[in-house]
Amino acid sequence: MRSCPWRSWVLGMGFCVLLIPTASMAETLRLIDGDDVEAISIEQLRQQSNHQFELFDPYQGESVTMRGMPFKDFLTRHFGRVPAMLRFTAWDGYRVTLDGWEDASWYLVTIENDQPLTLRSRGPVRLVERDYANRDVNNLREFNNWIWMIRSIEAVGSP
Repeated sequence: MRSCPWRSWVLGMGFCVLLIPTASMAETLRLIDGDDVEAISIEQLRQQSNHQFELFDPYQGESVTMRGMPFKDFLTRHFGRVPAMLRFTAWDGYRVTLDGWEDASWYLVTIENDQPLTLRSRGPVRLVERDYANRDVNNLREFNNWIWMIRSIEAVGSP
């Protein structure tokens, strides 16, 4: 039985079409505040990432240069306040609700070593802590609040 050469092409194109929405959806960050939902383009976030710093990334085991923005400033700009609690949803389905975002050491990062973060590099948006205080970088549990691959941030009343 002979196979049709165009059949493979059609199947391949159909598969590519299915992937397009996922790729384009990863180009936005959703902010949710009650009934209000705002989608911010990742490119816009990268352009606003005007704070650059070097730190030791305990997960990679090396120093990296990160560029982002103070998370407290980001929250004030987009929510009009620093919500008491935030629910984060990541692209891999991970969800967590945390409080205490008044701390100025938290940064929303979009660029690492002059490269835009992607889903493959634990992006496109990542929340990191710039000041480690006295924590041991070899104990990864001390960095459990770092959040990768952020898909949405939601202001919530309680966990």
